[in-house]
Amino acid sequence: MTERRRYGQFCGLALALDVLGERWTLLVVRELLIGPARFTSILENLPGVGPNMLSDRLRDLVRHRLVETRPVPGDARGKHYRLTPSGEELRAPLLALSRWGMRFLTEEDAATGVSRAAWGFLAVQAMIDPGRLPAGLEEAYQFVVDGEVFHVSVANGTATSARGPAAAPALVITTDAETFIRVGAGLITPFDAALVGRIRAEGDAEAIQRCALLLGLAEPASTAAAV
Repeated sequence: MTERRRYGQFCGLALALDVLGERWTLLVVRELLIGPARFTSILENLPGVGPNMLSDRLRDLVRHRLVETRPVPGDARGKHYRLTPSGEELRAPLLALSRWGMRFLTEEDAATGVSRAAWGFLAVQAMIDPGRLPAGLEEAYQFVVDGEVFHVSVANGTATSARGPAAAPALVITTDAETFIRVGAGLITPFDAALVGRIRAEGDAEAIQRCALLLGLAEPASTAAAV
């Protein structure tokens, strides 16, 4: 294993990049933000990384106590990787970075880049804008992206996301991973995607509007009227 080059600066950002700045490292963390995973699963979801490089990146993350290994229930020889509490603290800044980066996605990226349904779970978390939540709202929005099911629950002025179905969703959105990310990147509107059959929405118009507002895909009525 080659010696890592360091910035040698007494600066928090420089030290953070010393830990996380190697190629593929943040994408390994992204996979573990979705949930614990085996080595083979991470490798499969990061085409191009190579097993030796992935081993190297995971070793560094474990050494910095951002990732830990745990046995797989029912498999005496198996193990999976998961984020430690320190690693989980990367969720908010990485979601913010993901939201910031969506503006740079292009049609070429959509045509040639790999997409994965589980990334939709992180995309939703990145898109949520709690400041747009109507006061007193309590409901859930469910998403089915290439068969992956997750939902966002709104209650007490906050929004939380979780994998799996919602108990009684006010809205169910069904689509594919590419379309979902294209909508989040602003390459296509939800309305246009629905017109061409790439998105199916089951719920009333008000729930659709509230969900779009929460995810930053629509403007508040007062703002829209002023434009």
